[in-house]
Amino acid sequence: MAAASRRRPTPAAWALIGVAAAWLTLTIGAPLVLVFTEALAKGWRAYLSAFDDPDFHAALALTLKVAAISVPLNTLFGVIAAWTVTKFDFAGKALLLSLIDLPFSVSPVISGLVWVLLFGADGWFGPALDRLGVHVVFTITGIVLATILVTFPFVARELIPLMDDQGTDEEAAAVTLGAGGLRTFVAVTLPNIAGALVYGVLLCNARAMGEFGAVSVVSGHIRGLTDTLPLHVEVLYNDYNVAAAFAVASLLAGLGLVTLAARGVLDARAGAEQRTG
Repeated sequence: MAAASRRRPTPAAWALIGVAAAWLTLTIGAPLVLVFTEALAKGWRAYLSAFDDPDFHAALALTLKVAAISVPLNTLFGVIAAWTVTKFDFAGKALLLSLIDLPFSVSPVISGLVWVLLFGADGWFGPALDRLGVHVVFTITGIVLATILVTFPFVARELIPLMDDQGTDEEAAAVTLGAGGLRTFVAVTLPNIAGALVYGVLLCNARAMGEFGAVSVVSGHIRGLTDTLPLHVEVLYNDYNVAAAFAVASLLAGLGLVTLAARGVLDARAGAEQRTG
């Protein structure tokens, strides 16, 4: 019914579409093409040699480790936050929603600086932790905390609109039939949010692996120890190893393209289910 009511684009609409396409090509398409062009400027051998570097291996391992810690934690938080916000009414609900959105409006550099002010050598808790032999800043702990702070809205913000639109009727019916809270979530809620949950996790993972600003503040830029892939790109570029820098950058860009492709697959599958349903 909705598809039948759509009108064919007018010349003015085509003009707006052209402007939007040109702007996206200029701001997204051209830089993306430039990354891969520069990465392959010296040939495949030079491109592949960028990945045969101990510092790259260390940066990749650290990046994967940080993502493996922060993404599951943010997924758990996102599901709990979405469930709480959409299924219950309570005092402070608006404040919780504002806090969830806060990292979107705060510079990642500030998000990293927060942990330095808290746990740095001259921070609020840094000296006390230092006496206990606990170090946060310039370690993987600080990098994980910074990454969690900048990425925790992604899963929650994918789930909240969907779960709010779905309402509570199905969960209420399951509880009426005798299902407990956990069984209701696993059997009723989780299947309904699976697509949005997967995409939220993909977005969270892509941001966690590509985060630069917050991680740069807390990492200390120690080669082979606290440099993640984005920081490794900066190191290579500052060392005038431009081809290697773009080669590693192409790896991160490829991750973004995979995320977009996965979104397309999920959207297509959801559309097919709606048509057949």
